[in-house]
Amino acid sequence: MSGNPATTPYDRPDRPDTADGPDTAGGPDRPDGPDGPDGLHRRSERRAASASEAARGPGRLLLGLLLLGAAGLSALVVRSDVADPPFQELDERWLVWMGGPHEGLYQAAATALNWFGGPVGALVPLSLLILLLVRRRWASACFLLTVYFGGNMLVVQSLKHLVDRPRPADPLVRVDHGSFPSGHAATAALLVIVVGALLIPVARRRAWWLGGAVFTLAMMWSRTWLHAHWLSDTAAGAAAGAGAGLLVWWLFHPALARERVRTHGRRAHDRRGAAAGAGAAVTDGG
Repeated sequence: MSGNPATTPYDRPDRPDTADGPDTAGGPDRPDGPDGPDGLHRRSERRAASASEAARGPGRLLLGLLLLGAAGLSALVVRSDVADPPFQELDERWLVWMGGPHEGLYQAAATALNWFGGPVGALVPLSLLILLLVRRRWASACFLLTVYFGGNMLVVQSLKHLVDRPRPADPLVRVDHGSFPSGHAATAALLVIVVGALLIPVARRRAWWLGGAVFTLAMMWSRTWLHAHWLSDTAAGAAAGAGAGLLVWWLFHPALARERVRTHGRRAHDRRGAAAGAGAAVTDGG
């Protein structure tokens, strides 16, 4: 019988664990070893980050730039003649169709959308921001702040001051200066993009985009029905909001993907810890 000690897969003699605990060489059974849970998680995070770069692609960027370009070009066209832009006849014809009567269910729907696009609607992104901060989703919180400040403050307000188009006569709600573009329509489109990016699973986004398009169109209708905007104002607002949201989403996509992997990893680790604790409790109880 050979006197050589048995060897491990790492070519060293077997020995019992020391008083300090199991072998600390980082073997496959160690949590931080190459085949341990932490090592596997790190590799999956790297693979997900690489996959996110590939999945980001140019489509979202190109669509965002196209929509922003359309809103900017429309602004230049309107600014050249704010009293009578090329599509003023269409705007006036649409406003006639929105002539009334302004009562009943239509009035209730338009009023609700008006409030949602104003101060009341600000509670939605604010609540979402608080939720993201509590859950330590820092990249998502930065994405949300960048979208709303960049989309509303930088894009929409800049276009309003650049064009300064007069609003339709006798609006049914309180309005500020500058009819072009519609801030309510821009906010609706931004909200659809933000919620879709942060909260909606990829498998369900197609249905979400369809519902979001209906919501944005309803907001556009309400602004013209209330005589607060021309039709072209609402179209440009929706394009500006959606374009800004898509562009910022494209920029933040890798960071959001890495954050999603880390969040799922923490949840899996917590579930394993809870299961291990429950198993230990059952063993002790037995």
